[in-house]
Amino acid sequence: MMNRSRNLAAAQIDRLTADLHALAEFVDASMPGWTRRALAEPYRESRSWVAALMKSAGLEVSRDKAGNILGRLPGQGSRPGALVTGSHTDSVVGGGRFDGICGVLGAIEAARCLQESGVQLVHDLLVVDFFGEETNDFGFGCFGSRAAAEGIPESFLDRRDQDDVPLHERLAVDGIDPGEIGTPVWVPGTVKAFVELHVEQGPTLAEQNLPIGVVTAITGIERLIARFLGRADHAGTRAMTDRRDAMVAAAQAVLAIQRTGCEAPVHGVATTTKVENANPSPNVVASRVTLQSELRSIDASWLHGARRRVSEQILEAAQACGVDVEVDWSTDNEVVPTDLVVQDTTAGVLDGLGIPWMPIPSGATHDAVHMATLAPAGMIFIPSRNGGISHSPDEWTDAQDIATGVDALAATLVALDRTVA
Repeated sequence: MMNRSRNLAAAQIDRLTADLHALAEFVDASMPGWTRRALAEPYRESRSWVAALMKSAGLEVSRDKAGNILGRLPGQGSRPGALVTGSHTDSVVGGGRFDGICGVLGAIEAARCLQESGVQLVHDLLVVDFFGEETNDFGFGCFGSRAAAEGIPESFLDRRDQDDVPLHERLAVDGIDPGEIGTPVWVPGTVKAFVELHVEQGPTLAEQNLPIGVVTAITGIERLIARFLGRADHAGTRAMTDRRDAMVAAAQAVLAIQRTGCEAPVHGVATTTKVENANPSPNVVASRVTLQSELRSIDASWLHGARRRVSEQILEAAQACGVDVEVDWSTDNEVVPTDLVVQDTTAGVLDGLGIPWMPIPSGATHDAVHMATLAPAGMIFIPSRNGGISHSPDEWTDAQDIATGVDALAATLVALDRTVA
């Protein structure tokens, strides 16, 4: 049985479970799983519920210019800046009930625990539900945390979705003024430290039978779009040896990307997510094919080398097929090591509580990536069950695991309150 640190009240499992079930009611019934996407009505409704939950938990609720919902627990006021914790409540299509959500509801529960313990931090505590963390129809994710820390580039605001509607028009429906988010929404010095509680989205903690992971680094992500231009021909009359088949070149590229991931050191992966033929008629040799893929790793040197090797192999495949190709790369985010002070503080707290833990990298990106540009940032992982599956209706984390994570988060915030200036 673990010892409680400084008499902090324990997270209440029944209360957490009730909150999780209530939030799970806000879904798009026309889509599979627990679909709650940013810029859609179920998400708007759910965030009104989140704001009300924050208020009922004793937090002062507001919304910033980027649409982030903020719940403030005032500190003693003797030190400027706030300790910040939170995550997101949107999901991917067909998503689950825990990704991001545990970090928001867990942060609210941690704030309750502090108040129920009679603990007032020196700094303010800011609980955040970041707007739209999952990748949107405009090709990028972490909207709210990106806007808070860095601002949203005008080129992003002009991007169009599948209905040819620009992002700036979609944002207006949610009351976000595009003219207010081109520069960082949060003033420098606002954040003293950031800690994000999150499900692992992988099997390691469950396989190791450990309740907590202290995140050491967050993966870098390189994304590519390759456009193959061949020659349209009749699929029944053009000889196999006399074709410029864009689909064959794209298929070779898919295999090259797969090999790159399989040959990676630990924590390196490569995934093709889309191959689209501009003319999918069954009797036409493909002439224009677009491919989308990504590379991820916490090893920046491997990531940059893999990007070069993939480009070379795509070009070789296209040339062998007599096909032209354009390859466009974009960096979604660089590798982000978490702050060593936050890591050490969290580890010390866990040892004091008697909670077993392990250091662990994150293969997924998170709002913490952008918060790390503002202040020391760290993450606490809790186990993902069902083989670590995530971005799926089968995603699962036990209530006891969530409660343990909240206990660790609350104690870490108390410790950081004494550590950061």
